[in-house]
Amino acid sequence: MNPQIIQELIETGLPGARAQVRGDDGVHFEATVVSDAFAGKLPLARHRMVYATLGEKMGGEIHALALRTLTPEEADKAAQA
Repeated sequence: MNPQIIQELIETGLPGARAQVRGDDGVHFEATVVSDAFAGKLPLARHRMVYATLGEKMGGEIHALALRTLTPEEADKAAQA
């Protein structure tokens, strides 16, 4: 598994989302995902939305995925900080 494939899966599964995925060993990854769909949702619900885009790959080809999930507004505030 590579970061580009994970990014494509997330962005396909969450239309309009932007994902940045990093990982050097092929099984442990970090992702920042920005989506309007996260508005009004708690972090756990946001993470479940991302995990749903990856299906059975989670826990298999993807051993671990650290997530940072933000709305576009939250991402803008983080960029200004």
